[in-house]
Amino acid sequence: MDQKHDAPACEYLFVHEDKVDHVLSELPQDEQLYDLADLFRMFGDTTRIKILYVLFESELCVCDIARLLNLSQSAVSHQLRILKDAKLVCFRREGKTVFYTLDDDHVRSILALGMEHVSE
Repeated sequence: MDQKHDAPACEYLFVHEDKVDHVLSELPQDEQLYDLADLFRMFGDTTRIKILYVLFESELCVCDIARLLNLSQSAVSHQLRILKDAKLVCFRREGKTVFYTLDDDHVRSILALGMEHVSE
């Protein structure tokens, strides 16, 4: 099905078909866009942002995060599980203690760019 013919035509404006065709050829599949929306949804919760931000600064255990953010350990654990499922944080075990950190440099970059954007 040709996507450019599915959209309503502009009644008074000139459509630049070459640009429209180029953008359509570069547009990701709907499933990828849904996944991207889900990723950004993870950043839509203040508690999760706070957790990500403290992990931006240091690897921490649940107790450390709870104390830093004045939250219960169960609340922190719940949010960490969501962040882990979204592949935004990872963990390592040291004895009985589990330490959390940002999953990779992509997460670090997203946070840094977001802070830069809101600080302008």
